Amino acid sequence: MAMQWTAHFEKQLAAILEELRTYVEMETPTHDKAAVDRLGAFIAERFRSLGCKVEVIPQEKYGDQLRIEYGMGTEQVMVLGHFDTVKEVGTLAREPWKIEDGRVYGPGTYDMKAGIVFCYFALKEIIEQNIPLQSKLVFFWNTDEEIGSESSEAWIRQEAKRSKCALVIEPAAGDGSLKTSRKGGGEFFLKVTGRAAHAGNDHALGVNAIEEIAHQIIAIQGFTDYEAGTTLSVGTIRGGTVSNVVPDFAEADIDVRVSTREEASRITALMQQLSPVLPGARLVVEGGICKPPMVRTPDTEKLFLLAQEQARLEGFALTERGVGGTSDGNFAADEGIPTLDGLGPVGDGAHASHEHVVIDAIPGRIAVLLRLFTAL
Repeated sequence: MAMQWTAHFEKQLAAILEELRTYVEMETPTHDKAAVDRLGAFIAERFRSLGCKVEVIPQEKYGDQLRIEYGMGTEQVMVLGHFDTVKEVGTLAREPWKIEDGRVYGPGTYDMKAGIVFCYFALKEIIEQNIPLQSKLVFFWNTDEEIGSESSEAWIRQEAKRSKCALVIEPAAGDGSLKTSRKGGGEFFLKVTGRAAHAGNDHALGVNAIEEIAHQIIAIQGFTDYEAGTTLSVGTIRGGTVSNVVPDFAEADIDVRVSTREEASRITALMQQLSPVLPGARLVVEGGICKPPMVRTPDTEKLFLLAQEQARLEGFALTERGVGGTSDGNFAADEGIPTLDGLGPVGDGAHASHEHVVIDAIPGRIAVLLRLFTAL
């Protein structure tokens, strides 16, 4: 493939941005099935128009998942992404689509509607230019990634088992780097029951649930091990009713991130072994580490080096890094296949009001995707 594709996609920038605008202006909060399905139907039709085989996987609670297939052969490359967002319907009124200072703004631009648009334009070019594929491409676009992929995890894992590798179209790291490792993570929920009593008359009869949870919080924060890449953060606490009653209930939500399976096991065991400090207090621990870590393996490195070479052929450098956030790539990697993440847009502001994509970087990102789709 002698030609440089970046210049080719630069000429298509107006059409690429118009396609992205259509996606962004269909708001898709995870919990609004009807809204998510409206965009899902549009995406399905766009890929069908290219000649892809599109399977709509119905869901009761969340948007229907999309499995899109193109090409022949027994080997397949899985391309993974989602089109749900954390932004509620109506966000567009406060954070409208706009182009300013070389950036395109709008809810879901960066995380991660642009990635799906990039795949569409890369595949469209492959088909129109009749470029041969080494492997079948299977795009899996899911609808509940922002809440942990509870309805799509099983589908993602099943597809990963059939695939030689996974390309994840989540946004790049802030500096444009691809993501070759991700921490695993989840949430624990600690509930403490004490005994209510009048704080003035019967203080000694009470068991203060807030005092108990304070002891537990200090212990839980102490499970953090920066060298091992493990962090625990008690993010919210709730408890008590009024100041003159010894509180009989308190609860805390704990974010946990781990870099290895061993650390996941260690933290899970420690959380399950928590025991009360105050006589008469009771603890209940719920939740857990729902996403396993995406570990950088020698095969991941090979996949990154291939992507790096494709970028070099397009005239720019690609770097890699590990990140603390999770994605559906964690599930694919957990099935033992090389997984390369962060192949989507360069930009910033995921889940924030300044969410945006850097326009100049778009053609090169699509060019690398086209090269990877045809090289793998």
